[in-house]
Amino acid sequence: MNMSSNYAKEGDPVTKSYIKKNKRKKTRIILGFIIPALVIYMIFTIYPIIATLNYSLTDWSGVSGESDFVGIQNYINLLGDSTFWQALQNNLFLVLVSVFLQIPLGLLMALVLFTPIFGKQLLNIVFFLPYLMSTVAIGILWLFMYDPSSGPINQLTEFLGIGMFDWLGDPNLALMSVLFVLIWQFSPLYMILFKAAMVGIPDELYEAANIDGANGFKQFVHVTFPSLIPTIVTSSVLAVVGSLKAFDIFYIMTGGGPGTATEILGTYMYDQAFINFNMGYASTIAAAMFIISLIAVIIIQYLDYRRKKKGILI
Repeated sequence: MNMSSNYAKEGDPVTKSYIKKNKRKKTRIILGFIIPALVIYMIFTIYPIIATLNYSLTDWSGVSGESDFVGIQNYINLLGDSTFWQALQNNLFLVLVSVFLQIPLGLLMALVLFTPIFGKQLLNIVFFLPYLMSTVAIGILWLFMYDPSSGPINQLTEFLGIGMFDWLGDPNLALMSVLFVLIWQFSPLYMILFKAAMVGIPDELYEAANIDGANGFKQFVHVTFPSLIPTIVTSSVLAVVGSLKAFDIFYIMTGGGPGTATEILGTYMYDQAFINFNMGYASTIAAAMFIISLIAVIIIQYLDYRRKKKGILI
């Protein structure tokens, strides 16, 4: 008896019908999972972006039900706003600090945790603890640490004979003081990302490097670092976007002061929206933040694409 007679041939109409029904069933299941997530994404992400762009073209207090369409006048005013440019400058400085200090420090911490040292488990907890803390708690903690009269930092500097400083009240020190807190808080995030990436590096690569006589530094340069490039790109995107939308720690510790020394786009937008009740202009600032973030991410992704295309450090 021919075994093929027990099975429907592929060209059989019954088989085709069964395949189509199976595909339709799978499609419905997939759509059943995708559509709810897509609806939530549209409501809480896409719609707010469109609404913000719409509000940025109006003169609206945010309280009144009436608004006046002003076109691009808010954007023209923004270009001539010195406070906006000061806030943007502070944000860009924050981006540089995040990319060139937070990420390398996170990488260094991850490397330390991969070395055979005593107390590695304790260091793991100590390193990651700042990221687990609430931003409000961190802000209050460092307000106490920076207290000009009784703060531990000033007590230490006075003991060392350096003197006492108004860390958050001096325009020359305030921004750096807040940035130090941000480095302390977010470096553990990049530590975890690098640590997870390093776990995935095959041991065979290190074994081959050992056979070739490579020491620890050469293994890092030729094995570890190239394998971490995708994680560095991801971390850079997170650092840039996170820096441009920063708000909470600055608002808690300085409120953008003294003067505009620590003013960033987030605090300036908040002041315009909820203190000056100029929601249209605040939406313009938010739109500018979105556009700058989008451009920065596109540039990073493009450079990474060029790197992959040339086959550099892969």
